[in-house]
Amino acid sequence: MGASENGDDDLDSISDDRHSDCVPGSPRLDREDEDGFPSEVVGGGRGEGIESFGEGDGGSFASSFYGSGTDWSRLRSSSEEEGDGSGVILDDDGGGLRSGTASEKKLKQGNLLQLWGVKMKEIGAGEPRQANLLQMWGLKRKGAGDGGCEVAPLESELPPAKKRWRRLNGGSNGGAVVAQPRVCPFYKKIPGTPFTVDAFRYGCVEGCSAYFLTHFHADHYGGLSKKWSHGPIYCTPLTARLVRMCLYVDPLFIRPLELNEEHIIGGVRVTLLEANHCPGAALIHFRLSNGQCYLHTGDFRASKPMQAYPLLANQRVDVLYLDTTYCNPRYKFPSKEDVLSYVVRVSNDFLKKWPKTLIVVGAYSIGKECVYLALSKALGVKIHADASRRRILQSFNWSELSERISSNPKDTNLHVLPISSLRFEILDSYLKSYGNQYTDVLAFRPTGWTYSERTQLSLIKPISKGKVTIYGVPYSEHSSFTELREFVQFLRPSKIIPTVNVGNASTRDKMQSYFQEWLKDKSMSHNS
Repeated sequence: MGASENGDDDLDSISDDRHSDCVPGSPRLDREDEDGFPSEVVGGGRGEGIESFGEGDGGSFASSFYGSGTDWSRLRSSSEEEGDGSGVILDDDGGGLRSGTASEKKLKQGNLLQLWGVKMKEIGAGEPRQANLLQMWGLKRKGAGDGGCEVAPLESELPPAKKRWRRLNGGSNGGAVVAQPRVCPFYKKIPGTPFTVDAFRYGCVEGCSAYFLTHFHADHYGGLSKKWSHGPIYCTPLTARLVRMCLYVDPLFIRPLELNEEHIIGGVRVTLLEANHCPGAALIHFRLSNGQCYLHTGDFRASKPMQAYPLLANQRVDVLYLDTTYCNPRYKFPSKEDVLSYVVRVSNDFLKKWPKTLIVVGAYSIGKECVYLALSKALGVKIHADASRRRILQSFNWSELSERISSNPKDTNLHVLPISSLRFEILDSYLKSYGNQYTDVLAFRPTGWTYSERTQLSLIKPISKGKVTIYGVPYSEHSSFTELREFVQFLRPSKIIPTVNVGNASTRDKMQSYFQEWLKDKSMSHNS
């Protein structure tokens, strides 16, 4: 599930699932993409250069993935494009891109301590020392005569929130102010089982012996790390590979489950079904020994083929845990296929007028692959992606995509960049970095959040500045309002529990009114 890029006020409350830290144990960055991954922070301080990155540096993928401290898929190394006379590196101020010669190509980023608000003090010959964190946090230190121990501030010195935390925790707790542990919400627990779904950020959930992960987006896997030891993690094989490769989770805890096969776990029949979301995403169907059936959609885009799934067509679902990202009548965006055809048509028309156009597709770390794959097929060109993204794509074992990936950006005019990079200043610098090879940039931002009650793709208007043109296209990997209605009317569950936009009572009530209205119509029932 993803946060609105437009700050859409019509969806009153974004689920707290969207606000997960992208890196376990790290300070939260100022910006995150829809998946919760670190996004670029503009205007960061000048920092140390990263000498090498990605393939050939001898480091692990996870260290490359997280070590950048910003949007990893924007960083490009000299080793990745060796021999290229022009390239793209981060500006000295940590924001944007600029061109550089092969001899210049070091990766640079803003000083992370500055980005996170941690001050540094210089000691001696430039040796840095971190500022006193106790002072930053408002804590006092006793003098040397008192043994030099840290003490909590007086009650009067605490802000209201910390006073409340202290009261909840029964006092100073040995000199530290500690917040209450987060409690796993009910909609992440499967009744009558010791199972939770996408509940890793809550640590060890009481009574839980099996943790299910629907897909590899950070607002769902948030809380997983190499320190995970609370219980087995069940997910699809593709998601299992990503959990191990990106998060260093001990493989002893990872239990891959094949799609469309029934598995008995703790006496419960569990089946994973294709979710039509990102690669590796799954719906999870639970059938208890008493006959009760639960379906958890995770994130999904409902489609007609799902109505042919035997489990859904032949067994009644008692409780449906529903992805309600776009449970609002304004979101009636077109089908994926129609949007892909539109993107191809726009690209062909643009290339006829400006043959030396660089086409850029903005994408999340995982997801939107079908957009650039469709363009690659239609235009007969390869897809350039940087080393880190290539490694993720190769892990999919998706041969149709893998064989079209290129490591050389000059071999093709179809490039994939982080969706957060689709801004005029960044794309203009990216264009200039290729000299005279290209004259224009045509970029696509594929996300349902760009859609606002348009019923025809032809009404979409691009925004242009100089040589850069950006189209926001309503390609979504979540269900539209219409698709949600059709799915619910097909399934006809006894109860529906929304899992997104649930933080506001009025929004919850509004969604329940939609559900009741949908279920009144008997015409769509498959088992009436």
